[in-house]
Amino acid sequence: MIGRKLQGLREELRERGLDGYLITGTDPHQSEYVPLRWRTREFISGFTGSAGTVIVTMDKALLWTDSRYWIQAGKELADTEFILMKDGEKGVPSVSEWLSGSGLRIGADGFALSLSEKRRLVESGVDIILTDDLLSPLWPDRPSVPCTPVREIGVEYAGLSASQKLDAVRSELRRKGADWTLISSLDDIAWLTNLRADDIPYNPVFVSYAFISQDKAILFVDSARFPEDILKGVSSLYSIASYDSIMNEGKGLFGGKGYISPERTSAFIASMMSSFITGRDITTDMKAMKNETELEGMRRAHVLDGVAYVRFLSRLDRNGKYTEIGLARMLEEERERLEGYEGPSFSPISGWKEHGAIVHYAPDEESDAAVEGNGLLVLDTGSQFSFGMTDITRTLLFGEATEEEKRDYTLVLKGHLALARAAFIEGTRGVQLDVLAKQFLWREGESFFHGTGHGVGCNLSVHEGPQRISSALIDVPLRPGMVISDEPGVYKEGRHGVRIENLVAVREERTTEFGTFYSFETLTLVPYERALLDISLLTEEEINQINCYHEVVRKSLSHYLDGEALRWLESATAPIRK
Repeated sequence: MIGRKLQGLREELRERGLDGYLITGTDPHQSEYVPLRWRTREFISGFTGSAGTVIVTMDKALLWTDSRYWIQAGKELADTEFILMKDGEKGVPSVSEWLSGSGLRIGADGFALSLSEKRRLVESGVDIILTDDLLSPLWPDRPSVPCTPVREIGVEYAGLSASQKLDAVRSELRRKGADWTLISSLDDIAWLTNLRADDIPYNPVFVSYAFISQDKAILFVDSARFPEDILKGVSSLYSIASYDSIMNEGKGLFGGKGYISPERTSAFIASMMSSFITGRDITTDMKAMKNETELEGMRRAHVLDGVAYVRFLSRLDRNGKYTEIGLARMLEEERERLEGYEGPSFSPISGWKEHGAIVHYAPDEESDAAVEGNGLLVLDTGSQFSFGMTDITRTLLFGEATEEEKRDYTLVLKGHLALARAAFIEGTRGVQLDVLAKQFLWREGESFFHGTGHGVGCNLSVHEGPQRISSALIDVPLRPGMVISDEPGVYKEGRHGVRIENLVAVREERTTEFGTFYSFETLTLVPYERALLDISLLTEEEINQINCYHEVVRKSLSHYLDGEALRWLESATAPIRK
């Protein structure tokens, strides 16, 4: 099947006089998780991960993806023509390096290629030609553009009305000296309008564009998806134009000086604009710093999620027999009982033994492993609530642990705790904190290569920018109200994985003569895995930190629980002694 698709694409390239084709695998809004219609990377290669770039030439087919997916991609590309390019590995050229100086004329869908990526390729000497989507003729049963019903988020959850948010954007446009902005980012538009839909699995967004100037606001979206009462309210702030009409109406709107995000605006859309300045979408920074209403919603979500998780853990027989999917489903059943629960915030990761070493492993019917005997399960799941969101990873022990498993778990936990108790001065970037989570693994010659922390949305996307904690040099200071994950890990191919993840919120701690200092408020409320602790590796400070955290968990959840669940919680949070 993959071979026939490659053959068809190469025939199309010959007809157009192109030497190759670049496939980003994203949609016209540069989304990380995309609707079925635009899963082009998966269609052409069979690779199901959420990140990666494909290059197809007349004699080669290559897939670049980062370390989270190296094991997964290796398995999914097996028995195909595709060569895995381990992006970030020493000696492996980047996409632009591989193409630079090749003399190849490379086509790319102008809607799926961002302006920033086009600029990088051109600056690297790549001959890039914008085209329409060349995969459409090869995809007879291609899914249509999604059009799920739109619903509204009340101010009691959002904290600010859609009118207040629109006013704030206009104020920022004036400050930047821009006449208008076009927002392509789907989660930004959902936040701005206080609207949600289900166009992308696990991401409550709707396919659209938002144009804002001082005297106009236009939402490019299919009006048929709005209930009448919601449409009336939206129409009081925005003119509604069809989604596809952006190509016809855009040139008439893009006069004067615009402001756009080059990372989220497609090269095709940008080509219609004559004058603009660039930067992050105005709404991205606003959205990242949760207001107090949103923070209260996030806290409430974590209390409820902690209740469900404890009920799940109290039901587990650690010497019983399960499957990876079955365990994820058991946890989901507990969450479905919760008030305000809307579903998972992402596809569950449930990896037993060697599957736990695949960072973003998602079991299916073929790979679903039996969980029995001795081993570790990496369980990374999350909940979407109407008022908040959770994302939690716990590594669970079944049977008896080896000394290596205990050691690995404890080293990861030490890094997790070090980051959680960090104090840092105003202006600190995530890259400056990253070593806190890695230091103990590094001392033992071990590490992990995914980000230590990603931003998290409130009833939106589980991965939200611009803040991150990682080795990447991202120039975004951590600010109060930002919610971010704390999730170090270690992965040993063919053996096991360990990851521990809590969500934390940046808060102001104090101001001294040296400046303002911040710390983290831990939101997640689920005990750590006591049976995997190597107490000899823990300091008194770390033991006290674990005990204090467990005391907060117990006090926060106990009055929601009874019977076996309450007894399990009391045992799981009892003080640890050296």
